[in-house]
Amino acid sequence: MHDVVVIGAGLAGLRSADMLASRGLDVVVLEAGDTVGGRQRTDVVDGFRLDRGFQVLNPAYPALRRSVDLGALNMGRFPVGVQVRTDRGLAELRHPLRHPLSIPATLRSGLVNRADLVGLARWAGPALALPLARLAEDDVSLREGWDAAGLLGPLRGAVLEPFLAGVLAEDRGATSNAFAQLLAGYFAFGHPGLPAEGIAAVPRQLADRARASDARIRLAASAERISPSGEGVEVAVADGDTVHAKRVIVAVGPEAVADLTGLPRPATNGLQTWWFAAAEPPTRSASLAVDGRRRGPVVNTVVMTHTVPSYGPAGRHLVAATCLLPRDRGAAEEKEVRRHLREIWGVDTGSWELLRRDDIVDALPAQPAPLNPARAPRGAQRVYLAGDHRDTASIQGALASGERAAAAVLADAGAL
Repeated sequence: MHDVVVIGAGLAGLRSADMLASRGLDVVVLEAGDTVGGRQRTDVVDGFRLDRGFQVLNPAYPALRRSVDLGALNMGRFPVGVQVRTDRGLAELRHPLRHPLSIPATLRSGLVNRADLVGLARWAGPALALPLARLAEDDVSLREGWDAAGLLGPLRGAVLEPFLAGVLAEDRGATSNAFAQLLAGYFAFGHPGLPAEGIAAVPRQLADRARASDARIRLAASAERISPSGEGVEVAVADGDTVHAKRVIVAVGPEAVADLTGLPRPATNGLQTWWFAAAEPPTRSASLAVDGRRRGPVVNTVVMTHTVPSYGPAGRHLVAATCLLPRDRGAAEEKEVRRHLREIWGVDTGSWELLRRDDIVDALPAQPAPLNPARAPRGAQRVYLAGDHRDTASIQGALASGERAAAAVLADAGAL
């Protein structure tokens, strides 16, 4: 009998497995897929590295710094700024403290006025000084939070709303204001980017660490049922065998948690990412671009190979375009996406080769207001839960929930 079986080799499950195995517990991880990582996956298609949907890694996440050797990832960094398509052209807004020389151009763009700057400071300021628990007191929706801060002008409508739509996977302002403030704080202090080998390098490193601590990871092992068994639990696996353990951590995605635990299915938001190969890049900038006029389905687009050249073969460029994937209306079609990209970038997109389209229905757990505190990891007897649906919808949330689940197991096993 194992000490712990972890179901799911995503970030939360791998973090739990590493912490438990490093304390001497006998740990086995069951992963239904053919590789570790869950939603953090990278495939090589025609020489291009395609993440499973557009991903960003923020080194400001505390749990990430605790669990991963960031230096070993050889990260490329996105510029801390955004390009905005307006009727006057393509304007670029950059972090004013890191790029003070960009301030005059920002003021000339017509996207920022004095009232908006005051409103932005009033809204984002608390995120730079207060913990999430304080931010979440009397939480309201993001829409209401911006209204209360007096953030009502073009900075909101043409920049923040389209930019955060891609981050939050929704464009109605229904997300928790506290959660959006938390993300704003991470963006202010961090310098997001991506590993040279793709986002999959993160779970791969976590898996290597877990294996080095003697955790066993079984791929193509789909857990079907959890049952109590004497002083432990048994997990039925799809190929017919049964895994016995003293405790189990369920670290699957929100789409699978209900089937294994009987708990309600967490609400999620969807995203769709289109990956195009281009002989010539549509811009020299590596900044993310949004349409401040909101005239199409694309919420953001970026030339990936400007930031991480290893995402494409020599002499070719990888362009990502992300759209929302709501359940109440149809997904964007290629013709409309190409038209919108042509308008955003101001170039002909007809010759771009479509490499792949990723429709991710459960891209992110929904975070409506009021924001729930991090959920306790203990479920049924000897059953623990982990995943970003138990915390905040982020890499930070996934890793932190994995840490809490591991700590609870260690405490209950008397191993702390």
